[in-house]
Amino acid sequence: MDLKYSLVKDIPGKKSVIYLIRKDNNLSRFAFTRAELKYIKEQIKDGEKQVSINSYNKWSYIQVIEKETDPDKQREKCRRAGSEHSLLLKQHKHSEIVLADAIGEPDMLLAFAEGLVLSNYNFLRYFGDKSEKKHPLESILIVSDKLDKHEIDVLKALNEAVYFVRDMVNEPLSFMNAVQFSETVKQLGILSGFSVEVFNKKKIESLKMGGLLAVNRGSVDPPTFTVMEWMPDNAVNKKPLVLVGKGVVFDTGGLSLKPTQNSMDYMKSDMSGAAAVAGVMYAVAKLKIPIKVVGLLPATDNRPDGNAVVPGDVITMYNGMSVEVLNTDAEGRLILADALSYAGKYKPELIIDIATLTGSAALAIGRFGIVGMGNAESRYMKSLVFSGNHVHERIVEFPFWEEFDKLLESDIADLKNIAERDAGAITAGKFLERFTGYPLIHLDIAGPAFLKKANSYQGKGATAIGVRLLFDFIRNFPNLFEKDS
Repeated sequence: MDLKYSLVKDIPGKKSVIYLIRKDNNLSRFAFTRAELKYIKEQIKDGEKQVSINSYNKWSYIQVIEKETDPDKQREKCRRAGSEHSLLLKQHKHSEIVLADAIGEPDMLLAFAEGLVLSNYNFLRYFGDKSEKKHPLESILIVSDKLDKHEIDVLKALNEAVYFVRDMVNEPLSFMNAVQFSETVKQLGILSGFSVEVFNKKKIESLKMGGLLAVNRGSVDPPTFTVMEWMPDNAVNKKPLVLVGKGVVFDTGGLSLKPTQNSMDYMKSDMSGAAAVAGVMYAVAKLKIPIKVVGLLPATDNRPDGNAVVPGDVITMYNGMSVEVLNTDAEGRLILADALSYAGKYKPELIIDIATLTGSAALAIGRFGIVGMGNAESRYMKSLVFSGNHVHERIVEFPFWEEFDKLLESDIADLKNIAERDAGAITAGKFLERFTGYPLIHLDIAGPAFLKKANSYQGKGATAIGVRLLFDFIRNFPNLFEKDS
């Protein structure tokens, strides 16, 4: 992303400006004519929240920010207002815009800017003529006497991370196979400063990662297992946070083949969790957040070739447990399970996995949020929920009762990879729990990860859900982690 940000003291002359105001703002402080002021006031009085004025050599856009008792709701309204203005800027072909804070609330200004920038995203790689589709905005000048420049740096790095993740997920399998995915993650590491090691198929075989190898058996392309580490010298946590992302670069369902319409069509997005973890690592390292974070990304496609795993097969996982595979379309949990077991070598404070794991989660809450569950102390989930509300990537916590464990009992192996239809999202999480002895939170993003219709600043296609959530959690809650002595 080559969008430029600048923090300036005053509104430059002859430049188009978006003004964030309250209803009771004294607009006479700005360079409006008497007629323009009258028009603006009349429009606001009539209930308009957005007013546009064409002054020939520039445009002025006035956005009314109404006071909300809930700051989370207010931030989200600001993001959505920013998204609406993105369409205006594209329509009027602005390559540069000034964003003026006339309400003195930098948090709302940042939310508006975030919505504006995230709506400026395009994935145009495969179009012949990109000019008409491309958003023209290249530079934002922010005018605020209360905003710290560091917050601009945070906004820039986080938006870059979201753009990178959306690009990765929007790419088709013809380009973004498991090997290319790992190469892309390597480049993110070079750009931001986290270390990357990629295990090839031979290394994965030597580690006996039976889940990842089983899912890969039907593919002509090899699997990869990518290890990312951000271990700053000034880290406040003694034990690292480990993030694990599902990296199924395309999911046909294997021999338990998916129907194509509205099911397999968008399965290039089944690596959204792994891409999100890579994006979080990028933002954390770019901004030098003093938290030790490890990212683990098992990656493969899931195809029904002649040697593919069949329903009824028994496989042996990295931790030595045997699993009866009753449905080859429940493959994400198999590759995640190996990664969760491998995470134990770091003796983590907490493991968070993020995955487009179950249709059950999507059916439960749709595209409106993330299904979360786990066995970690409640303070971790509460903090994640807080972050989710703050960035509007909201979490609905599902129960994680031990009664669900019995549903995964197998007649011929340690456990089976799928239970009955009921509580499918929960039993998937309970399956994962069996592969780690460390505190675990499981996030199922099946609903909001990839949208078939545009939704405000989330856009259409890949949303990069989870990046902003996990970054906010890591940045704002260092006190959750055990301190170095």
